[in-house]
Amino acid sequence: MSTDDLDGHVVRATTPTSEGLLGLLIESVTDYAIFLLDPDGHVASWNAGARRLKGYRAEEIIGTHYSRFYPDEDVRGGKPERQLARAAADGRVEDEGWRIRKDGVAFWANVVITALRDETGTLLGFGKVTRDLTERRAAERSLTLSEERLRLMVENVVDYAIFMLDPTGHVATWNAGARRLKGYASGEIIGSHFSRFYPQADIEAGKPDAELREAVAVGRVEDEGWRVRKDGSRFWANVVITALRDDDGRLRGFAKVTRDLTERRRAEEALAESLRLEQAAADRLRELDRTKNEFVAMVAHDLRSPIRVVTGYVQLLLSRW
Repeated sequence: MSTDDLDGHVVRATTPTSEGLLGLLIESVTDYAIFLLDPDGHVASWNAGARRLKGYRAEEIIGTHYSRFYPDEDVRGGKPERQLARAAADGRVEDEGWRIRKDGVAFWANVVITALRDETGTLLGFGKVTRDLTERRAAERSLTLSEERLRLMVENVVDYAIFMLDPTGHVATWNAGARRLKGYASGEIIGSHFSRFYPQADIEAGKPDAELREAVAVGRVEDEGWRVRKDGSRFWANVVITALRDDDGRLRGFAKVTRDLTERRRAEEALAESLRLEQAAADRLRELDRTKNEFVAMVAHDLRSPIRVVTGYVQLLLSRW
């Protein structure tokens, strides 16, 4: 005798012992609810996993229709019957959705229903395997929410141009800061190579590609230099390019963060010019002080002889008088 297993494969029972072992295995599984339905969808068997997951003892549930496990809106919409019809037609059906425990608590379930037929093709019933994916779904929803928050944060930052490049350096995403700083709308720039933002001299020198190679080699590269807006005007930028790799180490692209430091550079240049002028003034004052001292020394030296002559005449006059 042969029958389909719960995944639609043929299982050949060679001896009663093997059938007994299979039944013992199914009965002992606690991580999955594994049970049989008759052709009309009534519960015909109940394992330990079904007791743990759904909360019913075997005597409470065997003989009742399996639609008891579905939310009311699914029952009213005929979902249990549709799934049996589809399993009968296609051999199996898989679904994820809310199911209801005995205490009324909903859980998120992965469900596989497999049609069981004998060698003549007569439908004997259905095998049903249910897994509780509530924790996994909560984790996925939490991750999705975190990713959505991060996406919204990045998209709405206006003080930094934050965007993604594919592994060849073409723009893949574009945030509000990039639009404000570089002047391009996302539809104008996505798909273009990021070298468009560099002065022509840097492009001819191969600087964009060199920065990507360095980011691939060491993980990130930081640079300051002139960049070009859509209107052709230049701004002084601080740029950080970070290589992005998956868990297997494959390069998935680059994250690029650009800040406009034009005002800071102008302030630094103004400060440097002010310091230069102050130093020049101080040097001039020292030169004037040195010149003054030399002049006083010269005058003092040149006046010594006339003063000695005058002093002599004064002494002569005093002696005669």
